[in-house]
Amino acid sequence: MARTVGSDGEKTRSAIRDAATGLFARHGYDAVSIRQIAAEVGVQAAALYRYFATKEDLLFDLMQSHMDALIDSWEQQRPNDDPTARLAAFVGNHIRFHIERRHSTHVNNMELRSLSHDRLSTILRLRGAYEKELRQILRDGAETGAFVIEDVTLTAMAIIQMITGVIVWFRPDERLSVTQVTETYHQMTMRLVGAQEWESQHV
Repeated sequence: MARTVGSDGEKTRSAIRDAATGLFARHGYDAVSIRQIAAEVGVQAAALYRYFATKEDLLFDLMQSHMDALIDSWEQQRPNDDPTARLAAFVGNHIRFHIERRHSTHVNNMELRSLSHDRLSTILRLRGAYEKELRQILRDGAETGAFVIEDVTLTAMAIIQMITGVIVWFRPDERLSVTQVTETYHQMTMRLVGAQEWESQHV
């Protein structure tokens, strides 16, 4: 049944964004119409155009907000510590963020193809800035001898793919908690980078 929202503009905007995120994640951007989003929110289709001039405007807003929130969450969690501690914090924050935003993550990963060139470039720049943080952690660890890494860029790509992929299979009602998953992926990441101090503590 469609959800009804009040006249408050910000609440309506938020409801539109939530509805679009869920619909895009389940059915794909191309398969979802403005009318479907409006029906999910409980407003007339024309009302959506007061908030988003086009469906692509809405998609871009969702994807940019996702990346801004991800970058902000890392900035708040980033420790001023050694590379091993920073890598553990990065992995933990990344997994928790994406599990909490499963639909948003799916849209952000699958619908890049639906953006126009300039908007795609904006999202890719945000991704690049975020992934640069991981590469810097790996580079710092390699330079101090904390990590043994042959190719920082390739290793960073492998870690990002691994820890983002959690959302594909993780379900909160199954045998592993978020904390357990995070700890397991932390261990795998430390092995991947050949973390010297960590390995000596876990032999």
